[in-house]
Amino acid sequence: MQKLQLSLAIIKPHAVKNPVALSYIRNVIKNSFIVVKTRRICLEKETAEDFYKEHIQKFFFNRLITFMTSGSIDLHIISHTNAVKLWRKMLGPTKVYKAQFEEPNCLRGMFGISDTRNVAHGSDSVTSAEREIKFFFPEFSFYDWHTHDEITYRKGPIIFNHHLFQHVRKL
Repeated sequence: MQKLQLSLAIIKPHAVKNPVALSYIRNVIKNSFIVVKTRRICLEKETAEDFYKEHIQKFFFNRLITFMTSGSIDLHIISHTNAVKLWRKMLGPTKVYKAQFEEPNCLRGMFGISDTRNVAHGSDSVTSAEREIKFFFPEFSFYDWHTHDEITYRKGPIIFNHHLFQHVRKL
């Protein structure tokens, strides 16, 4: 059996505020991935600027920071044998118009409003996923995950805890 891969999923503020979109996206996540950790936060301006620092010189940087600090975001460490690629496939194209035209049933096609308000973020590589997970979940131990937790989540038994919105070991 193939080892599990981790990725970071961020549900953006406009989707968190929309109960229909949030419920739909959460169902997609919990039915397609193992949810390892979940957290809801309100990003501070400085934290958002630090996370998106690679875009600092781009024309959309201020709009992105203003949007990402406009309300709560949901952060999920998700796992699957191909978590990075699968989550990005479910999200669809970054550009919402392209998503609506080419893949109308992807999450961005259904719930995206603009290229900034495109519903969710997905790590673009395993390396990015690790960096992004460390950024938002500094207490998360990749050592513990790789040496102990991964096999438990892969082989089970695990159950989904709706209150925590994450999978947990079945006792």
